[in-house]
Amino acid sequence: MIEDKNPQRTPLENLGEFGLIDHLTKNFDIKHSSTVKSIGDDAAVLDFNNNKQIVVTTDLLIENVHFDLSYVPLKHLGYKAVIVNLSDVYAMNAIATQITVSVAVSNRFPLEALEDLYAGIETAAKIYNIDVVGGDTTSSTTGLIISVTAIGEVAKEDVVLRSGAKANDLVVVSGDIGAAYMGLQILEREKEVFKVNPQSQPDLSMYTYIIERQLKPEARKDIVALLQKLKVKPTSMIDISDGLSSEIIHICKQSDVGVELYETKIPLDPQVISTCEEFKIDSTTIALNGGEDYELLMTISQEDFPKIKGNPNLTVIGYITEKSRGMHLITRGEQVIPIIAKGWNALNNQE
Repeated sequence: MIEDKNPQRTPLENLGEFGLIDHLTKNFDIKHSSTVKSIGDDAAVLDFNNNKQIVVTTDLLIENVHFDLSYVPLKHLGYKAVIVNLSDVYAMNAIATQITVSVAVSNRFPLEALEDLYAGIETAAKIYNIDVVGGDTTSSTTGLIISVTAIGEVAKEDVVLRSGAKANDLVVVSGDIGAAYMGLQILEREKEVFKVNPQSQPDLSMYTYIIERQLKPEARKDIVALLQKLKVKPTSMIDISDGLSSEIIHICKQSDVGVELYETKIPLDPQVISTCEEFKIDSTTIALNGGEDYELLMTISQEDFPKIKGNPNLTVIGYITEKSRGMHLITRGEQVIPIIAKGWNALNNQE
């Protein structure tokens, strides 16, 4: 489905490992004073002598498990590989400062393909103001594998864990959810159509938002800045990568509390609702279990509610209860349904 716009194919062995690294990273510039030495030595040198704590997170993306190159452009993949890591940093109420990128590739990938991949990485680094300070490249017998490690900093008093939620706290989500999963359904459907008729050119104009949420998600750095501006420190926070149900269960288990979420309060984009109707799928089920939204799910003290009330970026979707009351969804019909984690599980979704 994705046309090869790079007719030139330079074999990677023409450059060698170190030549390849030099070629792919030559345009990365340094933006943070904490980056003393980046790419080009045995290890990066970082200096955080500023009374801040360091957060570190890593993610592994594997071809045909986490992405399908028949409809994922390599530039988008490079961008997304960075974003999924930055999202974890922002979920700690921290600011991302550096990343390392490691790539394993099979010999079906020429240099031009990796240039596209790294162009996406470079774009993310510029937009999110982060330094690329190292990584590795190696060969693979199973396609493309990408590992990104993100490093960030946060003042000791500002760090937010999953374990701080208290009874009567409000449950708040940024943005809207469910779009990334429905975008994936559209892409998968069109892939099947393409298999039958390779000449077909799908009209995806009515699905622009949900497809972009799948192929080019954004991490909510802006929400961290907004909370700081509003003088709101969440009591707990997590990013929505595996689905709302899985994430709220993580918070409840780590914080030793229960929760009640309200179906009517879950923020859904109109395109999600109409696409769910088209696929005959329940939109609430998608919001709970879809994943890859990379929005921030947090709990805040009720005293902070006036500070966020009416803010279009934040929606209150429920409240924290005592652990003994369990974890429940209150439906539109006021039924009380237990919340079960049915979101993405990397160990159960093998293709």
